[in-house]
Order: sequence, then structure tokens, then C-alpha cells
Amino acid sequence: MLRQFIEFSIIGIASGGMYVLSALGFVIIFKATRVFNFAMGEMMMVSAFLFLTASKTFGLHWGLALLATLGLSAVLAFLMERFVLRRMIGRPVVVLVMVTLGLGSILRGLAGLIWGHEIFQLPDFLPRAPIFMGDVLIPGKLAWSFLGVAVIAVGFIAYYRYSRAGIAIRATSADLVTAEVLGINVRGVFTMAWVLAGLLAAGAGIAAASVNGVSPQLGFVALNVLAVIMLAGLSSVGGVVIAGIFIGWLETIVGAYLGASWQSFLPYVVVLAVMLIKPNGLFGEARVERI
Repeated sequence: MLRQFIEFSIIGIASGGMYVLSALGFVIIFKATRVFNFAMGEMMMVSAFLFLTASKTFGLHWGLALLATLGLSAVLAFLMERFVLRRMIGRPVVVLVMVTLGLGSILRGLAGLIWGHEIFQLPDFLPRAPIFMGDVLIPGKLAWSFLGVAVIAVGFIAYYRYSRAGIAIRATSADLVTAEVLGINVRGVFTMAWVLAGLLAAGAGIAAASVNGVSPQLGFVALNVLAVIMLAGLSSVGGVVIAGIFIGWLETIVGAYLGASWQSFLPYVVVLAVMLIKPNGLFGEARVERI
């Protein structure tokens, strides 16, 4: 019984890794631009399809296909910010939300037209052999996928905390006007945040599709990330890492012991209970503006 619980826990933690990358993409855009990007899931889905096309259609080695996917995903995010979101600067929040929802619908529709609506399996670039920790069995693809996600997440957090671009994003998030007065290129920061989110979406999309396959419906997986963001708070990069792993673990444990019908909503009940006590999330901070 204990061995089974440990196995489910490890699987849940590994599954939460995809939530972490996607949530980091949400948070980095919100911190820099105050835009909540509802197209994040579709950016993940398109990235997975790009990897599939590069590796299967063009026959590239998975490493080259990954590099090509990262580059194209960054370009897609750049184009979305430069030609759509930048024109919306200063518009009401509800307009920006509708714009990102519209972008997501467009990407999902284009993916259906180009690749079809069936589920495609990515090439087996991850080892399938299970990993044993004593008597505990861990699926190989899930373990290696989590390892890749962990490397990307650690690299991103280090870049965000210590690079000049990361410092500029944090300064813009703290006070946009002051950042601009100090000479920070605020529009460049907006673009950088979207490009970083595009790279994170590529990592999350490939990680998710390597285990479950890819279809235009993959984008809806990002809706589960909303629970992660609400639990952690939109202002905490480190918080979404903890919250993503926790939500992945909770979904798996609930699904294993209570069934799929409980799995679909119980994590949101837990998140709602937390938000009733801490409206800004466990790690979020209340934003105070002085007039």
C-alpha cells in the first residue's frame, strides 16, 4: 500500500513539472506587462506540433528538432507581442483578455487545418525503460521528461534572477514608470517576456506531448494551470514551482484513490479554500498603489 502511494506520488510530482513550465510562462508575461495570456496553452500545442513536424516530416534528429522548435516558438511569441499585444497597450484589461483568448482560438483552428484533429505521438526520443527505486517503479518517459523540465525551470529562474534582462523585467514589474525613467527599454522588456514565455511554452508542450501525444486539444491542458497560478499568486516565480508540483501530485493522488470524476474538480476546491483565506495566493503579494 505504501509502495503504491509512493509510486503515485512520484508520478504526480513528475506530471506537475509541465504545470510548472506553463505557469512560469503565465507569470513572466503578467509580471512584465500585466497581461494574463490565455493563449499559453495553444502556444504549447503549436510548439509540440512544430517539434513533430521537424522530427517526422523533415527527419531531423530530435536535438536539432528541439532547437528548431525553440527558435520558431520564440518567433511566434515575438510576432504575437509585436503585432497584436503591443497595439493593445493602454486598453482595458478585459480587452486584453479577449485578445489573448482570440489568439488562442486562432492558433487552435490553424493547427486543426494544418495537422488535423487526431492525436499524434511524438518520436520516441526519451528512454522508455522504467526506472526502479527499490520496489518503486517510475515510468521512464515520465522520469526523463521531468528531468528535462527541471533543467529548463532551473535555467529560467537563474536567468530571471541574475541576468540583466531578468533584472529589467523585475524592475518593470515593480514600477513601470520608474523603470522607464531609469532608462530601461520597457517595450523591449515586454518583448523579452513574451519570447521567454514562448520558450517555456515549447518546453511544456513537448514534455506534455511526449507522454500523452499532441492534438489541437492539447492547449486545454493549460486550463489546469489556472489552479497553480491561483494557488501560488501571480507575483511569485518561485511560488508557482511549488504550487505546480503540489497540484500535479494532488491530481494524481485524487485520481488514483477517488477516481477521475473527483480528479477534475477537487484540486480547484482546495485552491478556492486557500484563496478564501489568502486572496493573493500562498506566495502572492498585495499590490498597493499610492495616489
